Amino acid sequence: MAETSFFEKVYNVTKQIPYGRVTSYGAIAKYLGAAKSARMVGWALNSSVKHEVPAHRVVNRNGLLTGKHHFGGTNLMQQLLESEGVEVVNSKVQDFKKYFWDPVKEL
Repeated sequence: MAETSFFEKVYNVTKQIPYGRVTSYGAIAKYLGAAKSARMVGWALNSSVKHEVPAHRVVNRNGLLTGKHHFGGTNLMQQLLESEGVEVVNSKVQDFKKYFWDPVKEL
């Protein structure tokens, strides 16, 4: 049986983020046992479009929408989050702790 790639593992975790919640690149990396690989999680999500992954639910550790430029140079990432009830102001999730989903604790 083929081993699952790191990117596929990132996609599998990201697909489990509940509607209306967000997590961080670092939280996914930590869950996967690669705590110092937050940047690699970002790279995986940059190429996740064809995998139908809700990448808009992944933000940086401070709640900033640092991946927003990968959504066609539009406000799409923010619009998607807001459509799920997540408040975003100036490209930052408001009340981040309220919306934060930690895969280490939840999975």
